[in-house]
Amino acid sequence: MGCGGPWACVPLFVLLLLLAAGGERHRPPRWKCPIVCSCTQDNTLCDRTDGVPRGLPPDITSLSLVRSGFTELREGSFLQTPSLQLLLFTSSTLGLIRDDAFVGLLHLEYLFIENNKVGSISKNALRGLRGLVRLSLAHNQLETLPRHLFRGLDALTHVDLRGNPFHCDCRIKWLVEWLSSTNASAELGECQGPGEVNGTQLSQLHLQDFDCITTALALFQSLPFQALSVEPFWYQGEQHVAITQPFAGRCSLLEWDHLDGAFRAYASINGSSPVACKPLVVEGRLLVVLAQLAGGSHVWRREEASGRFVRLQELGPQRIRKPNALASFRVDGDWFLAVADSSKAGATTLFRWGGRGFYAHQALHAWHRDTHVEFLELAGRPSLILASSSQRPVVYQWSRPGRAFLRHTDIPDMDDVYAVKHFRLRGDVYVCLTRFIGDSKVMRWEGSMFRDVQHMPSRGSMVFQPLGIGSHRYAVLGNDYSFSQVYRYDARSGLFVRFQELNTQAPRSFAHLAVHQRDFVFAASFKGDTQIYRHITIDLSA
Repeated sequence: MGCGGPWACVPLFVLLLLLAAGGERHRPPRWKCPIVCSCTQDNTLCDRTDGVPRGLPPDITSLSLVRSGFTELREGSFLQTPSLQLLLFTSSTLGLIRDDAFVGLLHLEYLFIENNKVGSISKNALRGLRGLVRLSLAHNQLETLPRHLFRGLDALTHVDLRGNPFHCDCRIKWLVEWLSSTNASAELGECQGPGEVNGTQLSQLHLQDFDCITTALALFQSLPFQALSVEPFWYQGEQHVAITQPFAGRCSLLEWDHLDGAFRAYASINGSSPVACKPLVVEGRLLVVLAQLAGGSHVWRREEASGRFVRLQELGPQRIRKPNALASFRVDGDWFLAVADSSKAGATTLFRWGGRGFYAHQALHAWHRDTHVEFLELAGRPSLILASSSQRPVVYQWSRPGRAFLRHTDIPDMDDVYAVKHFRLRGDVYVCLTRFIGDSKVMRWEGSMFRDVQHMPSRGSMVFQPLGIGSHRYAVLGNDYSFSQVYRYDARSGLFVRFQELNTQAPRSFAHLAVHQRDFVFAASFKGDTQIYRHITIDLSA
């Protein structure tokens, strides 16, 4: 191939581009001979077996590869031609550009990779091209570009990205940010998705158009025991958790181990077939109520000097037959403990703290086999909701004159509810109602009764737990037969949307615990290891 002057071997459309951009100002240097102008499929200079051009003179300054058979450019593809100042790939089968494909090309100023099938380019593909002035990746099959692709290209004055089917999601956010801060001009084309921005010019996108911060629950620690309930509590300025272990016959108290960076058990209360373990701090003393199917239910007190737990009292031996759930709360300055009784002849009972123990205060809802009791406030009034296997959930409200809870209403169209959990959102009170088979529900309190907000299909669900972590609101629907579903609240629709699956066997309780600016979710498993998930934040644009 001969040399016909400095412009002789520049492809025509490149020459026109350079002239249009400034003529003599962008005039390339005088390239030395020999100049390789093209490399077609029958050109012996192209060895396509390893993605590296072969047999090229080391001092060439311009190389055009047209209709070549290269499918990828690998690391060091042009180490044998360090003097290149212009490189063109066009009309070829090139589909992949790997890291450091152009390493060693310290003098390269013009790189045109156009009209190929490039669908993937590695984030360090352009590393080392400090002198690159013009870059074109036009008319390829790129749906996105890796973050920091243009890092180190300080001399870049123009980028052409037209003709690519860009998917303008969070992966492209960095490009929008780069375009707003660079001095280089750019030709960009339009988005080919997702739906809300399909057809939008990339130049019209703004950083505020992207919502790229999301979260996830990542498995952090497994505890080698089965559990029924998880109860977080504050004590002496630290957050702890009490876990009911039915098969081991004990209630374990866990704390954060600062040295190991994990949770560890520091105390336990032995019992017989425990079903619920409720810690509470009353008059500065740590009490733990252990409800059991056999051997009676008891209140335990922690001795500050030794750190041991001693039995304080047996709880209502003549009243509690088959406890299933506990709730503790304060009303008008008094501490109360509600015990849901699921026996056929039992009654949910309210106990009041009397200074030395809890004593029976009121019998609620006899003969209905209650499975859960939830304390909440409705329109500023202390209230209880009792879930039962024999009738619809019943709402009780506190009467100050009678110092007792009186039946107020029930929750319609929700028979056989196993458990009720409440949460607050924007001043409104919601409840998550758990059904083993059928539809679990989210309902909202509207002045005098609860009304439907959303249905979630339940298949073997024993827990439907709302969780508030920072500004995020979740609801976790357990499943005995498959994965548990984590739903995340979507403020735009006012509904919970499916967000993540958790592989916890037969979950019975979920609870949020915050320690040292880290958030964790405990998942009590009735058939496998109890699991601890860490709540993490993920930047999808990173």
